[in-house]
Amino acid sequence: MADELRKVFAGARIRHLRQSRKLTQAEFAKELGISTSYVNQIENNHRSLSASVILALFDVFDFDLSELALDESGKVAVDLGEILSDPIFADDTVLPQELKVAASNTPNMVRAFLGLYQVFQQTRAQLGQIDHRLAETEASVTPLPYEEVRDYFHYKDNYIDELDRKAEAFAKILDHSENQRATQLVEYLADTHGVRVVETKKAAEAGAIRRYDPATRTLHLSATSTAATNLFQMAYQLALIEQRGLIEGLLEDASFHSTSAREVCRMTLANYFAGAVVLPYGDFRAAAAEMRHDLDRLAFRFDASREQVCHRLSMLQRPGNKGVPFYFLRIDRAGNITKRHSATSLHFTRFGGSCPLWNVHRAFESHGEILRQLAGTPDGRQYLCLAFSKTIRSGDFHTSSRKYAIGLGCEAKYASQLVYADDLDVTNVDRFEPIGTGCRICEREDCSHRSVPPLAREIAVDHHSRQAVPFRID
Repeated sequence: MADELRKVFAGARIRHLRQSRKLTQAEFAKELGISTSYVNQIENNHRSLSASVILALFDVFDFDLSELALDESGKVAVDLGEILSDPIFADDTVLPQELKVAASNTPNMVRAFLGLYQVFQQTRAQLGQIDHRLAETEASVTPLPYEEVRDYFHYKDNYIDELDRKAEAFAKILDHSENQRATQLVEYLADTHGVRVVETKKAAEAGAIRRYDPATRTLHLSATSTAATNLFQMAYQLALIEQRGLIEGLLEDASFHSTSAREVCRMTLANYFAGAVVLPYGDFRAAAAEMRHDLDRLAFRFDASREQVCHRLSMLQRPGNKGVPFYFLRIDRAGNITKRHSATSLHFTRFGGSCPLWNVHRAFESHGEILRQLAGTPDGRQYLCLAFSKTIRSGDFHTSSRKYAIGLGCEAKYASQLVYADDLDVTNVDRFEPIGTGCRICEREDCSHRSVPPLAREIAVDHHSRQAVPFRID
């Protein structure tokens, strides 16, 4: 059994490598010195990669061997395992290797199951139970647009190679002049696309950060926004104009279930391009390593905001030139996760809130100060967690300001590459606070902050004794 678990199945990655080189299976097999049928079996996960094939991939194609541990099927298996911990599946025993096989060989079926469970969970939360009403309604199993788009980026490792390289190439054009990038971008939009950029207070008064008038080809930006925001918004508009064909092709390949999801993804891809223009991959990754991931220094270097820097750090997943793997999330004051991505082993729960012991929840009290936390998760992994608050002021007295908390972190083994760990003892296990990903899937039995029991466990109530948590995990 141990030998079975060590076998490497990476069909999706190998197929992508072959197709990116525009090779047929026969041509690919010849390069590797194996049979065409073996290539076919590898791509369909019917056979694992042998040591000789792995070495040939490295020698012939300079294949990044770390990719073998990051096949998207592993992330699908994690999501599937989380769902199968629900008590409704208590009578079904599914082995870990079965999850891996299902995720590798039938990914579309598994994602359909994940979408169906999501609809079930939403209905259960609203009604408190699943009853005959579900059969009487015309409930759709189509996933919610934002969730579908988040899953799309999640399984892409939050890295879109074609779009990222296009943005990086454009960013190099801006670097040819001594003028500030914002000025260069204004001139480029006018000279190349006939788009006039104006900063006005009217846009802010109307509640708009960016408004584009296609009739007059005028891009209105808010005069009250920061320079980083306006630079980003100009790059966003450029993406919609100049990268329309590439974005349309990516949307076609994604095959979203609804028009709404397609349009949300169009917006997200344009945002991706804008972020990659402001923070071009090669320059940003090198600066991040040089500055040891000092968020404020990086923001100053690239005329960006802290949040933009954090988000971009979680996207440095280019094969052969990866950065430190970070998780990134943004939550509102109600605990809703409005942005999320993890290039680490830390996966956010899809259902229910996040752990209250996580420092990201304390960030609302920090007034922008960067909080640090050494944290350990139930799977035995250790993390360096950073968190800070962000306030977006409103334009008038009667409108509340928007407040968010940003979380960024990496496994403690990378702590020496971060300036924030210089005075922290990451070798002392007692320094790490126990956290979980969410009460519903956290197995810790002695947590006084638990709100609900784990889905896969029974509880007991002692009517003669009352502790901080009113039940005991049986």
